[in-house]
Amino acid sequence: MGRIGTIIQRKGKQDAKKAKIFTKMGRYIMVAAREGGSDPEYNAALKGAIEKAKAANMPNDNIDRAVKKGAGETDGAVFTELTYEGYGPGGVAVLVECLTDNTNRTAADVRSYFAKGKGNLGTNGCVSFMFDHKGVLVIDKQDSMDEEDVEMAAIEAGAEDFSVEETHFEVITEVGDFASVRDALSADGYEFSMAELRYLPQTMAELTSEDDIKNMTKLIDLFEDNDDIQNMYHNWEETEA
Repeated sequence: MGRIGTIIQRKGKQDAKKAKIFTKMGRYIMVAAREGGSDPEYNAALKGAIEKAKAANMPNDNIDRAVKKGAGETDGAVFTELTYEGYGPGGVAVLVECLTDNTNRTAADVRSYFAKGKGNLGTNGCVSFMFDHKGVLVIDKQDSMDEEDVEMAAIEAGAEDFSVEETHFEVITEVGDFASVRDALSADGYEFSMAELRYLPQTMAELTSEDDIKNMTKLIDLFEDNDDIQNMYHNWEETEA
């Protein structure tokens, strides 16, 4: 399985949580528009946020509202980006990215979630060295696609790594090359089911205890259900039930 195989699995499990996902993405778009303007052609962060939202099938009306809300600063909310690091059950490495209008609330929530999942909140830097920050592009397989053609297009676009999985192609880029690789592949006619910057674990951890698996699943669900949590990364090797 490719480096982001478990991400794809988890993405499928999140389909029932679209409302929560759209709320998070709307906040992300709003902040990007507020900080860099409402034109995605001149605002790389906004362009990336919109593409991520579209890949998750967020309706265009929702996207447009979020852009206008951010550009107009209609609600006056000020959002702060925070990153927390810690350990899940069994020593699983956990990295959490937040976008919040109440840092005290979010800090309390994060600490509480680690405790409920039988993990513990750590200090900055305690697990981040175990992840690589990369651009991730996922192209779903189509019958008309030739694997060699897709790989050649990715290499010519400047991709760092390419892998062929059962249902999709995974394209990995350096952070600085992400936008150019994405744009080049898009110009070649490829569409993405995932297009974003992510933290990819360097090594995976296995959990064999049923209690550890149950608690790790609880920890993931708690973070995913919180609107302040934009992304949660971990190195647990999830397996299909």
